[in-house]
Amino acid sequence: MGNLYLDESLDLAGATAGSTVVLDGDEARHAVTVARVRTGERVAIGDGRGRVVRGTVTATEPRRLQLEVDEVHVEAAAAPRITLVQALAKGDRDELAVQAATELGVDRIVPWSAARSVSRWEGAKAEKGRARWAAIVREAVKQSIRAWLPEVDAVASTGQLPARFEGERMLLLEPTATTPLSGIRPDGRDLVLVVGPEGGIDPKELERLEAAGAERVRLGSSVLRTSTAGPAAIAVLSASLGRW
Repeated sequence: MGNLYLDESLDLAGATAGSTVVLDGDEARHAVTVARVRTGERVAIGDGRGRVVRGTVTATEPRRLQLEVDEVHVEAAAAPRITLVQALAKGDRDELAVQAATELGVDRIVPWSAARSVSRWEGAKAEKGRARWAAIVREAVKQSIRAWLPEVDAVASTGQLPARFEGERMLLLEPTATTPLSGIRPDGRDLVLVVGPEGGIDPKELERLEAAGAERVRLGSSVLRTSTAGPAAIAVLSASLGRW
């Protein structure tokens, strides 16, 4: 199938079999000088907005790659969408969750500064952290050859979550909940999975979010780490939504 290279500035709407697509800038530089893509190889180029073209490389320069298209894949945006609200966590556990969630098909990711989060994104660190997660998402999209690049929002506080997801169905992953996630049936609303940090979601936060309409759900009898809970929940929802 070949590697996937992403360029969100590309206009692939007019790409057809036999047409030529040019990739340039940093992504082309990485393809040519780091990955050492050569003329005659087959690769894929995506715009992160649902279009992926595949074909044969016909020319390369240090910051330019030319592709002759032989296949165009167009994928509609998922509906309903799945958003992961991932609590900031110590070490790289939150980053592991972001990577796996992207590979599994999440549509949007929101960093959450939860009450029990050890890590804090404040001041300049907030944008630096968001950019770091966005880079992880981008690489995971390329690795898994996804047509859509998930959005990565600015960090949110608990108080900001209800307004940010007004009209969407918020599901709080809580091991003591009585409702299994596998029993949730789609009702037309976009889905928001809220995953706490190590130590779980603070009881006061649970109450506050429930008062705003959120629902407590559990994955199973075991307690998963914050790095695995979100991806596991996305897999369950993907099956129930017919994505898999």
